[in-house]
Amino acid sequence: MWQMVGRRETGRLPPHKFRALLQKTRLYSIELAGHKEIASAHKSGVNSLQQIDATEARYLLSGAADGSVAVYDIEQATAYDHSTRTSKHEALFMVDKRVLNGHLYSVSCVHWYPIDTGIFVTGSFDNFVNVWDTNTTQVELQFNMSKKVYSLSMSTLATTHMLIATGTDDTRIRLCDIASGAFTHTLSGHRDSVWVVQWSTRSEWVLVSGGCDGAIRFWDIRRAGCYQILDQQCSQIGRRPPVLKKSSRTHGREDNLCTKYLNASSPIRQRGQKRSFGISAVDSRTAHYGSVAGLQMTADGLHMISAGTDSRLRLWDVESGCNTLVNYPSTYIRGNKGIQMAVTPDSSLVFTPSLNAILVYDVWSGHSYSSLRGHYDQVNCCAFHPQGQELYTGSNDRKILVWAPRRPIDIDNFDYEDAEQAIKADEDAWSD
Repeated sequence: MWQMVGRRETGRLPPHKFRALLQKTRLYSIELAGHKEIASAHKSGVNSLQQIDATEARYLLSGAADGSVAVYDIEQATAYDHSTRTSKHEALFMVDKRVLNGHLYSVSCVHWYPIDTGIFVTGSFDNFVNVWDTNTTQVELQFNMSKKVYSLSMSTLATTHMLIATGTDDTRIRLCDIASGAFTHTLSGHRDSVWVVQWSTRSEWVLVSGGCDGAIRFWDIRRAGCYQILDQQCSQIGRRPPVLKKSSRTHGREDNLCTKYLNASSPIRQRGQKRSFGISAVDSRTAHYGSVAGLQMTADGLHMISAGTDSRLRLWDVESGCNTLVNYPSTYIRGNKGIQMAVTPDSSLVFTPSLNAILVYDVWSGHSYSSLRGHYDQVNCCAFHPQGQELYTGSNDRKILVWAPRRPIDIDNFDYEDAEQAIKADEDAWSD
């Protein structure tokens, strides 16, 4: 640590590199926090954690299998244990089935209103999506999906309409409009239940979905049908170079490679895949051999990580729709529901639930950095706090654990060479 500070003082380390190096150093030393504890209010397994709200970056939203939803303040502690020097954060409030129109069955997904903490949305196995008023803790709006709700995602469009995309036990994806209280879109294409949906971080009109049929589909809600289906057989080696670095010849070869597999008339099938009568070669493409259990976009929206019940993680180039062939170690995901992964703001690390552990991988190389163990049952969800660089995880053991970087007194002997090499590998060609 002091060596890095000395290099900064002498001017050998530029400010932006010092900041990036310090952040990566902290991330690589993440472990179970001994100074902060979340006192879970749930009496059953925690299924979903919403990433910290975007407005104040201090409130954590959680949903559990007993139909309850809780909100925690992760900045202001409710109690402090002087003997262990631990701050305890209890739930500010909790709503459950005793509330009017509250969820009767397991809450599978939760989401903050993107521009205000006064509203949050929940989805449940009781077939309902509820819109809650945070101040009154009452249900203000309710959508009947007629099927189990596995996931939901919210996006603010240029038209100022707030749309909720829902993945259910049905093959169709339905979009709900909070302003009108009606269903605005029905997206059909999957051949089985849709476990995960996520709006693109790059385009407000693009929605990504993953289903039990192993397919990942891209939808532009301004037009009919999906415009792209990812195929694990369509691949490119490594990350694409910057546009200005590409020659037209290389660009042509890359386009031809993807067009070969993305062409609607291509007869290529995967090994062991059965062709069903009436299903075209395009619709038979799959991103995983099992169900798609998790999707996570990078911050810039250019790449996406997918997790499947085939024990594989894959990194996709969103623009070309190609598999980048990053070799991630195997994971284990149970095949009864989706999971929630988390990515750091600089898109360097991805946190993936695997049984009762959280696996930490380098996004671009697939290198496994650590396995975070502290839960006693299956881990279902992860949420990363970008400002505090803290990771929050929920599990079937009813606990919400906090993972944080080591204290400064513990990281003096940390090896910075690996972190510095990772920063250099991720630098662009722009001059300083």
